[in-house]
Amino acid sequence: MATIQRKNGDHAMEALHESEREWETLRFPGQWSKMLFHPRPERPTEPNAGFVRYEPGAHHPMHRHDFAQVWYILEGTFTIGGKIYEPGTMIYHADPHYEEDLSTETGGVMLFVQYQGPTTSGRPIYDGRFNVVARKPVWQEQLDV
Repeated sequence: MATIQRKNGDHAMEALHESEREWETLRFPGQWSKMLFHPRPERPTEPNAGFVRYEPGAHHPMHRHDFAQVWYILEGTFTIGGKIYEPGTMIYHADPHYEEDLSTETGGVMLFVQYQGPTTSGRPIYDGRFNVVARKPVWQEQLDV
């Protein structure tokens, strides 16, 4: 069996348990986030990676992004763009993309991974999105980012 050597500049893996983070207020009604990893000034290309929890009745309008993302439904039933999706469904958004309107009557949890767009170089946004102090009305949100 071949032996692989570490190279200078290689990074070791990082691991966090979800209990090491608190739920934060997400910008849309009835949504909460727990991003275990997210962009910071010292690590601007780090992805948003973690969980979004939806209360029954949570929703968001159609909006667009320049970054890419993957969602994986862990719990609950979601109506996205008029179609129903259940646990075990993985959703991929290439960059740039729009997200259809989303709602859930059951509530639920999704794994989210948002990352720098390979074609647009658009980066995911953490501050002011996944950690808001107080939600604004949806009509005041910038939906084209």
